[in-house]
Amino acid sequence: MYRRPELEFKWPNLSGTDYRVTSSKSQEYNCFAYAAGETDRWWQATPGDRFYWPDGVPQEETLEAYIQAYQTLGYEVCDGDELEAGFEKIALYVDSENIPTHAARQLANGKWVSKLGWLEDIEHELDALTGDRYGVVGQILKRAIDY
Repeated sequence: MYRRPELEFKWPNLSGTDYRVTSSKSQEYNCFAYAAGETDRWWQATPGDRFYWPDGVPQEETLEAYIQAYQTLGYEVCDGDELEAGFEKIALYVDSENIPTHAARQLANGKWVSKLGWLEDIEHELDALTGDRYGVVGQILKRAIDY
């Protein structure tokens, strides 16, 4: 297992959990793109042409806008973060003002994967990234998996 003290300093709840780094650092994509399964562009609701944002979705930093962005990919709001056969889930983290700060995607083994800003991707437990930097999980989304 590959662990990084720098990551545990930035996200203290990682310390003592079963996480692992799964990629090298990259500035090509962010957590919101990675949760959507993309590693070739940066998803951000900022108006302009610099970043990708789904057509028809308000370009605003709100939980509702981010939910709508993932709904363009077939995700729907759900209640639980537990592994559910036949579904793929995304967790949207929010700060104290309910503004999205991070997204993670659930794997078939029940663990979650995240892109940590410009740093690496990691496999982790859902609550391991909660805290001052990313806040708390504000919404879980799910979509049926097509085999």
